[in-house]
Amino acid sequence: MSEGSAVIVISSHVVRGSVGNRAAVFALETLGLPVWALPTVILPWHPGHGRSTRVVIPEAEFEAVIDDLIRAPWIGEVKAVLSGYFGHVSQPRHVARLVEALKAKTPDLLYVCDPVMGDKGGLYVPEATAEAIRDHLIPLASLATPNRYELAWLSGASLDSNQAVMDAALALGPPRMLVTSAVPMMAGGTGNLYLTGSHALLAEHRLIDNPPNGLGDLLSAVFLARLLSGMEEEKALQLATASVYEVLARTAKRGGDELTLETDASSLSTPMAMVQMRHLMHPSRGRKR
Repeated sequence: MSEGSAVIVISSHVVRGSVGNRAAVFALETLGLPVWALPTVILPWHPGHGRSTRVVIPEAEFEAVIDDLIRAPWIGEVKAVLSGYFGHVSQPRHVARLVEALKAKTPDLLYVCDPVMGDKGGLYVPEATAEAIRDHLIPLASLATPNRYELAWLSGASLDSNQAVMDAALALGPPRMLVTSAVPMMAGGTGNLYLTGSHALLAEHRLIDNPPNGLGDLLSAVFLARLLSGMEEEKALQLATASVYEVLARTAKRGGDELTLETDASSLSTPMAMVQMRHLMHPSRGRKR
């Protein structure tokens, strides 16, 4: 990557595991990008492994760090921002200030909003935090990467088909959307649906039951890295999906309870897994002019 392509990553930090910043930073650096990492909350491990101490960065200190970043002498190095899990309702608002300040200096800044807020079981963050992500960050996003259940909450719609997913993605606002856990078209599969103003792509692979956490964090980071490299979007989607699936499959084969990124770094740079790519009918083509 050329000079001036640093990524600011803002999400959770776990001491043990490969979720949040631990997944995103590793993936971005493996693919050649310098990273500035800011934790929103510090945990010994993912809450899915059991109760643990939760250390939220205090609001005043978090705000002060954001102010420092805005006036940092190296801010011109930053090409993109990736945000994920938030530990406090105030944090999305402060990240929005950072993104707005960066866009004022670098209009082509790529801001990826991964609205980490829930899954098929519902929200796992306070509703006020989800609302803050929706109201402050989604409108600023160059690319949003929700799973289907997060998109359903953000849009207030039931998303039982990919047509409904695409309609909701277009209505939400960001010019590009990458929706994970899309409705599969192949038996026993799962997919990532990528939608722009003119293209609709579905990348599918075999579903692996009971996967470790961190797949969304990893996909957002790998896809961002591919886009920053100048790769064409369809190829970026194919490779990013293949990377995440390959890491998942290898982790599952080992019986790991966390993604084995350090063992499978080659899967991030040169994945070999097969991914089924489909071109879907874009919603705009079915509308009367």
